[in-house]
Amino acid sequence: MSGRPLISRTAMPGLGLSAGITLFMLTLVVFLPIGALLWQGAVFGPAAVWDTINRERVWAALWLSFRLSFLAACFNLIFGVILAWVLVRYRFPGRRIVDAAVDLPFALPTAVAGIALTALYAPNGVLGSMAGDLGWRIAYTQWGIWLALVFVGLPFVTRTVQPVIEEIETEVEEASATLGASRWHTLRHVIAPMLMPAALTGFALSLARAVGEYGSVIFIAGNIPLRTEIAPLLIVIQLEEYNYGAAAAIGLAMLGISFSMLLAINLIQIWSRRRIGHV
Repeated sequence: MSGRPLISRTAMPGLGLSAGITLFMLTLVVFLPIGALLWQGAVFGPAAVWDTINRERVWAALWLSFRLSFLAACFNLIFGVILAWVLVRYRFPGRRIVDAAVDLPFALPTAVAGIALTALYAPNGVLGSMAGDLGWRIAYTQWGIWLALVFVGLPFVTRTVQPVIEEIETEVEEASATLGASRWHTLRHVIAPMLMPAALTGFALSLARAVGEYGSVIFIAGNIPLRTEIAPLLIVIQLEEYNYGAAAAIGLAMLGISFSMLLAINLIQIWSRRRIGHV
């Protein structure tokens, strides 16, 4: 009995070469670093790894990093989709400038972004002094960390969703309105299911970027243990002290939590695609 081939071949040549290059680069960029991290953790020992992670300072930093990263990604999911919709569907003066400004976090070094945000939102900064007059403090608080994570993660959602919106014909919305559907019904049952897979992909990219962000956060955070200290900073501190085992232990904790969150997002994506397929 002949079964299906493991690899579906196409008319284009070069399958073996392209697959080999892909696996080589994937191994070099992804598998080897993760393997080295796992190996360092194994050499350090499970008991030592747990002793390093099971400290109040480490748990506080992990909770702060992942909580604010998730909240920033949720904000970027909503605002990024709205921004992409406005840039695609509407024409207004300065649209190209706004569209180009979306890519600014990609081009701007993270340290420069952190310095700029700190200069703006510090108590003696332009926006920080205005917030201070209202009794708010942004820099050197968790609000400042969240703001920096929103800044670096917003383009991922907008640029992921934008091509999908461009492919949605306006006739789809007009047909829904012709059939008597309200704008909210059209948005919820017609537009949102079409945007959901791309929006979740952008959400995952924004979340992943925020979890590992260091340069833009370190200047505006304040870095107060148990309050505004992020997990990547703890890893840097351990590396500066040549305590590679402890750095690997914290890295393993971040890897496990990140993998669990991304797995949940991928399961939601699969569910949304199947839901669209059954509609």
